Amino acid sequence: MLDAHIVEAGYEASAGTIRNITIQVQPGELVGLIGPNGAGKSTSIKTLLGQMQYANYHVHIGGNSRYAYIPEHPVHYDYLTLWEHLDLAAAVYELEYESFRQRAEALLRRFGMWDVRHDLPGSFSKGMRQKMMLLVGFIAEPDMYIVDEPFIGLDPRATKDFLILLEEERSRGAGVLMSTHVLDTAERICDRFILISGGAAVASGTLADIRQASGKPEAALFECFDILT
Repeated sequence: MLDAHIVEAGYEASAGTIRNITIQVQPGELVGLIGPNGAGKSTSIKTLLGQMQYANYHVHIGGNSRYAYIPEHPVHYDYLTLWEHLDLAAAVYELEYESFRQRAEALLRRFGMWDVRHDLPGSFSKGMRQKMMLLVGFIAEPDMYIVDEPFIGLDPRATKDFLILLEEERSRGAGVLMSTHVLDTAERICDRFILISGGAAVASGTLADIRQASGKPEAALFECFDILT
C-alpha cells in the first residue's frame, strides 16, 4: 500500500537530516514509526508528503492512491465550523454528498462531537481539536493512513474509539503508518516497526526482529527502544 525510499532529505541543500530510510506498508498492515525526539520521524513523514524542499526520494501509494494525513498538531480554519471542515475534506476527495453525510454523522456521534458540529474549532479544547483531525482523516476512507502522534490530547474513551476505528479500516485493507511515543500501545497494535535514531533506520521488522537487533529476546518494546537509541 505504501512503498517509499528516502535516499536523503533535510531542511538545507547538501545537509541531509535523514538518510537511507525504507518504508513499506502492506494492505491491512499497521507499521509503527518510532524513535526519540529529533530522530527524524516527522522529517520522514514530511518527505513522504512532499513537504521537504531538499529531498531525494521516491514514494508510491497503491490501492485507490488516496491517502489521509493526520498531523500531530491540529490545524484548522478559524472561520469554518466542524461540519464545514468535514464538508471541505469531502469536496477535496470528491465524495458523493449523501455518502459523505452518512459517514460524517456516524463519525461525529462515535467521537461525541455531534452536538458541536456547527461550532467553530476555536472554542474547542485540545482534545476536541485532535478528534476533529481524526474525523477529517477518516471521512474519505482512503487506502492509506499516515498518522503522526495520534494519542496526544485524546482521553481514554476517544483513544479506544480511535483504535477500534483503525482496526475496522485495516480489516477492509487500508494500510497505516503511525508515528508514536506510546510504546506500550504500539507494541500491542503494530504488526511491524521502523526504529529511527540519528536520522537513519537502526532496526525494522516485527517485535521479534527488534528484540533480536537489541540482543534482548524477551524484552518489551520500550527496553529495545532504550538499547537501540
